[in-house]
Amino acid sequence: MEFDFKHFSELTNDELYDILQLRSEIFVVEQDCVYNDLDGHDKDAIHLFLKKKGAIVAYSRLLKPGSRFNDFSIGRVVVKLSERGAGLGFRMMEEAKRYILEVWKADKIKISAQKYLRKFYEGLGFQVITEEYLEDGIPHFGMLFKYKS
Repeated sequence: MEFDFKHFSELTNDELYDILQLRSEIFVVEQDCVYNDLDGHDKDAIHLFLKKKGAIVAYSRLLKPGSRFNDFSIGRVVVKLSERGAGLGFRMMEEAKRYILEVWKADKIKISAQKYLRKFYEGLGFQVITEEYLEDGIPHFGMLFKYKS
C-alpha cells in the first residue's frame, strides 16, 4: 500500500467522492459535529490518501501558506474507523511532513489539532503554540512543527 499525492484537479470523480464521504463519515457522523466541511480550500490543496482494496481508508489535506494559515499546514486528517490501530495515521502524517518539507521546501508546519490527539501529534514532533480553543464545538490546540536541519 502506497500513499497517493494529488492536486484537486488530478483527483478522479470517484476519489473526490470517496474523500468527501470519508471526511463526512468521521467529522460529521462519528464526531456528531455539524460544520461546513467544504470550506473552499480543497481546490488549492494536495490531497494525500491511502487506498486499500480500492477504498480510501486514510486521508489528509496539505495546504500552502495563505490558505488556512500563514504557514504550510496539514488538515482534515482521517483514518477509517475499521483501519485504526495499524499505524496508518502516523505513517500518513510522516508522509505529509516529508512532502511539505522536501517538495515545498518548508521549514515549519502548522496544524489545528483536536485536544484528544495532542499526544499523537507531539509524538510526530509538533508542539502546542496556543491555548485550548473551540473549533466547531470541539476543543483544539494550535500546534507547530519546526524542521531542524
